[in-house]
Amino acid sequence: LLLPAVQAAREAARRVQCQNNLKQLALAIIGHEEVLGHYPTGGWGWEWIGDPDRGFGLRQPGGWAFNTLPYMEQQTLHDIGAGETDAQKKISRMRLCGQPLSMHNCPSRRQALLFPIAYSGPYYVHKLNMSSDITMAARGDYAMNAGSQNRSQIPVFPYTLQQGDNPNYPWPDVSDHNGISYQRSMIRVAQVSDGTSNTYLVGEKYLNPDDYLTGLDGSDNSNLMTGYENDQHRCTYSPPVQDTQGSTVWDYFGSAHANGLHMAMCDGSVHFINYTIDQETHRRLGNREDGMTIDGKSY
Repeated sequence: LLLPAVQAAREAARRVQCQNNLKQLALAIIGHEEVLGHYPTGGWGWEWIGDPDRGFGLRQPGGWAFNTLPYMEQQTLHDIGAGETDAQKKISRMRLCGQPLSMHNCPSRRQALLFPIAYSGPYYVHKLNMSSDITMAARGDYAMNAGSQNRSQIPVFPYTLQQGDNPNYPWPDVSDHNGISYQRSMIRVAQVSDGTSNTYLVGEKYLNPDDYLTGLDGSDNSNLMTGYENDQHRCTYSPPVQDTQGSTVWDYFGSAHANGLHMAMCDGSVHFINYTIDQETHRRLGNREDGMTIDGKSY
């Protein structure tokens, strides 16, 4: 009789910690917007990680987790490799990606540890600006809202910095993206026309429990500092779901918790969203500018 009660109490404590993690991440993201005038960019793509010498906007190949480091008291981590040559940075970035951050991990799912990099198979991801000598890297359990469209990564990006800096480079069309962070995004709070309290900012991502520790899930095979991909971004085209063994879906929000998941809004508030949320409501909460009304009682 005591064991279920103890387990329930422990899970309740883990849920509180998860909620606190998202609160702190939301405040860091909002701090970025307040200082720089836009939410963290999603970066260039899954083969790029952050570079401290390339600012916080269109020239920054790294994603939102990298760009928010200075706003969560991690300036030193952000600045690893600053001023070095590109060749030197490829080595330094192994230290950047090898630093677990407890704020980015849900304790109901896994601790802030280093996880293996798969160097073979379908989900191997080479990094263009980091040495391939890295074998372990930090990962996260939270994803920024990319929008209500049916994709949260784009398989097209430059393969050199020179390509990415070329004003004539044919970047993919992301006009269908209506969230807060995605490839080369620079969304301002004024563009959240549906209201900051009615728009998802960042929340828990779905993950197959079979691959919590393996690095073999295609939406959890990279590292925390990577550019735009579904390791770090999710969309609301599909409903949120609880982590389920044997089930791999790459674009969904979801969690290891029973009954629901935590989502932070653009106003910094954190809500526990039931898995039974009306799907149209969930979809609208991912769109910052659709102008559709949302019944607050439906989530």
